[in-house]
This record gives sequence, structure tokens and C-alpha cells, in this order.
Amino acid sequence: MLYNLSPMELEELIRKVVGEQFEAFRKNNSTENPDELITREEACLLLKISLTTLWNWTKKGKLIAYGIGNRVYYKRGELIESLVRIN
Repeated sequence: MLYNLSPMELEELIRKVVGEQFEAFRKNNSTENPDELITREEACLLLKISLTTLWNWTKKGKLIAYGIGNRVYYKRGELIESLVRIN
């Protein structure tokens, strides 16, 4: 199948596929679903903090945690809303 493609056609095909994948990734990682539950590790990545800081902020009431069994989750929207403007 690739033998019949010119270099320009191949480049266009690659751009199209990569663009579609990037768009799907962006939709999955957006804040469109603020009630989405995320793990502690995902919350740390989102806020760019350590697990210790996340635990301390939760303990102080700065963040709200939700639990199911032994697992701890945070709502993506609540984490974004907890950010405070500095200036």
C-alpha cells in the first residue's frame, strides 16, 4: 500500500493520523468532565506536587478527597477550582 504513495502523500497521511490522535488525546485530558475521579498520582501530576504535599493539603482541608475502599480519589474540577490567583 505504501509503495503507491508519493513522499508528499505519505507526509499528508502521517500529518492526518497524528493530528487525529493528538485531538483525541486532548479531548481525553481536558477539564470538560470536572467530576472525573483521578488517583492521587494523577492529582500530583496535574498540580505538579509530591504525594506528601497532596496528603498535607488534604489533611489541612485545602483539597477534598473521596474514598472507595482503600483507594483515594480527587475530582479533577475541584482540584482546578482549588487553585488561587496570586495577583
